Amino acid sequence: MNYTIDEVIQYVAEEDVKFIRLAFCDVFGKQKNISIMPSELERAFKYGIAFDASAITGFGDETHSDLFLRPDPDTLMRLPWRPEQGKVVRMYCTVSYPDGRPFVCDTRSLLKKAVLDAKKAGFTFFFGAEQEFYLFELDEKNMPTKTPYDKAGYMDIAPDDKGENVRREICLTLEQMGIRPESSHHEEGPGQNEIDFRYTEALNAADNIMTFQTVVKTIAGSNGLYADFSPKPLSDAPGNGFHINASVKPSDSPENYRRMIAGLLDKAAVMTVFLNPNNASYQRLGQMKAPRYVSWSAENRSQLVRIPAASGEYRRVELRSPDPSVNPYIAFTLMIHAALHGLKNNIKLPDPVDVNLYKADEKILSSLEMLPPTLEKAKAAAKSDDFIKSVIPAEILEIYCS
Repeated sequence: MNYTIDEVIQYVAEEDVKFIRLAFCDVFGKQKNISIMPSELERAFKYGIAFDASAITGFGDETHSDLFLRPDPDTLMRLPWRPEQGKVVRMYCTVSYPDGRPFVCDTRSLLKKAVLDAKKAGFTFFFGAEQEFYLFELDEKNMPTKTPYDKAGYMDIAPDDKGENVRREICLTLEQMGIRPESSHHEEGPGQNEIDFRYTEALNAADNIMTFQTVVKTIAGSNGLYADFSPKPLSDAPGNGFHINASVKPSDSPENYRRMIAGLLDKAAVMTVFLNPNNASYQRLGQMKAPRYVSWSAENRSQLVRIPAASGEYRRVELRSPDPSVNPYIAFTLMIHAALHGLKNNIKLPDPVDVNLYKADEKILSSLEMLPPTLEKAKAAAKSDDFIKSVIPAEILEIYCS
């Protein structure tokens, strides 16, 4: 939005804003916030707002528990589902130590650094998100069930697709918040939906993903439903994927894309614990269009990396292993550094695997590297890897791999 601090203060005064939510997330990407009144806004910008870090996963214990939230004025957004009178706005924050240094486990600051590292190397990365989620009914106590909202299938229409109006409301709300949805449709699973939104620079894209999940859960709740972003909500149905589309500028050379893909493939296995951070993630991988092997191809949805049929500004690579339980700030940080690894070191891209890996014979499969098949093996792969140690602070690595 490109607001300055003075413009935020003026907006709050003129637009009848009564609450300012200062938002951040823990190391696993679970969003948190604290609300302040307009009278505290100047203090928030100048000094930060203190909070008890010992109560946040991965943020430390009671011995050094004071951390501060410093709002980023660029991220000012009104929450359109809150009242028009007495508006509520939200800003994402940098988490800092009392002396102002960025907190080592603030993953948003980690992504900021990755973006700067890329720009120093002469590259800018853009990301677009495709996140899937299930809509489940609530029981008589308003608790989530595992009963899907409908029994529709891929790209079905109403009346079979009962989620159509919910997706419409989500898309209109996102538009009001300055986020551009590109498409929405019913997915393959019963009650499963997908909304894709337009690519943007890395930090903005990660912020938008955090906002997207909040909007989906809020709109679902207002319709008497529960939105489930977990990797494998139903054991006999497709899991939820978070397909990440990445592009790089300058993009005048096709070789840049080849090197970017090569870097992503080279580091795919050691990044897995961060892209698939819980046990349910590994129930999804290897089935129903979720990848198992380290491979790439054009358009092929059985691969880890595919090249969608697009050209010009829409040219991109799609990483298909992550699921929506990922912390997007960490995911984009790792993807940027893996791509830079390929770009800087001229990593050779292996030959494409132009077969359906779900139907391939053992000879083909045995020639390919597998992604870690369990969370414990993914932890082990990351824990001993020099690339991961160079990108992820030791404190975050220990939390993910302990």
